[in-house]
Amino acid sequence: MRKEITKIHPAPTSFRQWYTDTMDTKSATGYREIPHTADWELEVWAPNLLGLLEQAALGMYQLTGIVISSTPCVSHNLVLQLSEPETLLVDFLNELLFLCESEDIAFSEFDLWLDESHMHAQLRGAEIQSMEKEIKATTYHDLHIVETDQGLVARIVFDV
Repeated sequence: MRKEITKIHPAPTSFRQWYTDTMDTKSATGYREIPHTADWELEVWAPNLLGLLEQAALGMYQLTGIVISSTPCVSHNLVLQLSEPETLLVDFLNELLFLCESEDIAFSEFDLWLDESHMHAQLRGAEIQSMEKEIKATTYHDLHIVETDQGLVARIVFDV
């Protein structure tokens, strides 16, 4: 049985107002780089947690400048223990970074679902042709997933 995690932090009023004011210029899902002094920061948004995980992965790959091969297609199944949404986000992104490093693969398609105790991912992608920059890890620094009227939003800091 698939389910959605519902324990998400409510957005502070000022953040919620800023996000609502800027939603007119944003699609329902997406990501953008946020200037950061030493590391990289990414803002992601989506209607639900699974969409947020997918957008975070795509944004992380964009930050690194990864280019994947057009063929052959690689499939990979991933299962993570359900936990707090922020922990699930960090674990998911760090697993993807591990696969980049250890198997030289990245993914462009994500089929994600939840059961009672796990998040499942069926990933499709290919071998990495090139990568401009390397991310060492996803951090918990100032990480909060907040709920807005339009869905969920998070800012993620990556150690480079």
